[in-house]
Amino acid sequence: MAKKTAAKKKFWAFKALANNEGELTIYGEIADSQGGWFSDGNEVTPTSFKAELDALGDISALNVYVNSPGGDVFAGQTIYSQLKRHPATVNMHVDGLAASIASVIAMAGDTIHMPANAMMMIHHPMSGVYGNANEMRTMADTLDKVSESIQETYLAKATDMSQEDLVALLDAETWLTAQECMDLGLCDVMEEEMSLAASVRDFEILAKYRNTPGFIKITAEAEPTEAPTDPVIPEEPTENPAPEGPTDDEIAKAKAILALECEL
Repeated sequence: MAKKTAAKKKFWAFKALANNEGELTIYGEIADSQGGWFSDGNEVTPTSFKAELDALGDISALNVYVNSPGGDVFAGQTIYSQLKRHPATVNMHVDGLAASIASVIAMAGDTIHMPANAMMMIHHPMSGVYGNANEMRTMADTLDKVSESIQETYLAKATDMSQEDLVALLDAETWLTAQECMDLGLCDVMEEEMSLAASVRDFEILAKYRNTPGFIKITAEAEPTEAPTDPVIPEEPTENPAPEGPTDDEIAKAKAILALECEL
């Protein structure tokens, strides 16, 4: 029987623009999900991402806007490759934060734009694993190979950076300002400051990082207002009421604890 999991929220949106251009926003955690119990039929996979990218047609320019804390490393690498192969000129804009695998996606830009107060974070890939010593060694070897692949992506953009210097930055889990990205060759254009804030839904993944700056504020997104409903008349309590089940928050926390995902 196939494993049933809650569907991930789609983190991208495409839009066709005038003048033979397209727009792509990548906001939120990078995920890869085949749907599940709560799926609305919109699969969050690199395959569905590519289908929407292809649907833009023969565009000459694609403007990409990123604000993401990172997420699934393999999904992110695939999206990077799809954008890099696309014949359109890719104009990449970091709208606040490009952390972890989101910073790798940003490297697909022919030009990378960052507001003066935007940031990138780069580090080695991470994973949770359950198994014996041999299985853990295998996972460590896999993470080393993934890290080597990602290093090539950064160095292809920052051509003046040495691999030794890059590895030192990855070892330290380095949070880079726009100016530092410019100095390293990871950004082409620094723009005026803009208002930025990480979404509250991204707090969990940001909390996994060692050096998340304290000034990155977590702000709650406004919940949609529900239509009023008729009042419900409570039933008379029984002498021995049945214990209540876990709340949605408790279930979500339990799932988060049990989740073992390869993240970058």
